[in-house]
Amino acid sequence: MLVVEDERDLRELLRRYLEREAFSVLTAGSGAEALALLSNADLVVLDLGLPDIDGLDVLRAAGAYIPVIVLTARSSAQDRIEGLRLGADDYVIKPFSPTELVLRVKAVLRRAGRPVSGTTRSFQSGRLVIDEEAHEARFDGEPLPLTVSEWGVLVALASAPRRVFSRLELANRIHGYEFGGYERSIDSHVKNLRHKLGPTGAEMIETITGVGYRLGVQADE
Repeated sequence: MLVVEDERDLRELLRRYLEREAFSVLTAGSGAEALALLSNADLVVLDLGLPDIDGLDVLRAAGAYIPVIVLTARSSAQDRIEGLRLGADDYVIKPFSPTELVLRVKAVLRRAGRPVSGTTRSFQSGRLVIDEEAHEARFDGEPLPLTVSEWGVLVALASAPRRVFSRLELANRIHGYEFGGYERSIDSHVKNLRHKLGPTGAEMIETITGVGYRLGVQADE
């Protein structure tokens, strides 16, 4: 799930509502970020009023192969027609109810034949298994006893294997808001998580110097 919205508070509000329904959520605050993340998304919630490029350009890129729910203050009939013509699957006008948006997301996913809640995912030929709905992770067939923060780090990294997440992004995913003072504690959570993953922990969770961390294995097909 990709939420594209330049207003940070609204972006994080939507992420929290969607994650409560066991969706794995990526966020973007600009069109350029959104275009870079499209390949990781099963559905896009897209604000058209982006700071760098017109949201319609993102819609053109996504609409042909990814379900898109347009989220915008543009309320004219012509705007809605243009959005639907370019491939939008639904059109939500601001202001709106986050609960209603979640229901619309589920409806669009059902129509597209895609899962409407978090699914079990596996990595490195089943060595690492993450079941978000059950809030469980297993490594080499054994349960991983994770703290809330360690779980948050693992799920965030697993949401986009090989993508590098900054410490601030990971803190954001755990807490639900951008709290700069929490950044460095991410290092401790990663250290503990690697320890629980055993001798290959540093290979499973890679450090990208000066940037952040990424999951070092690919998802299974």
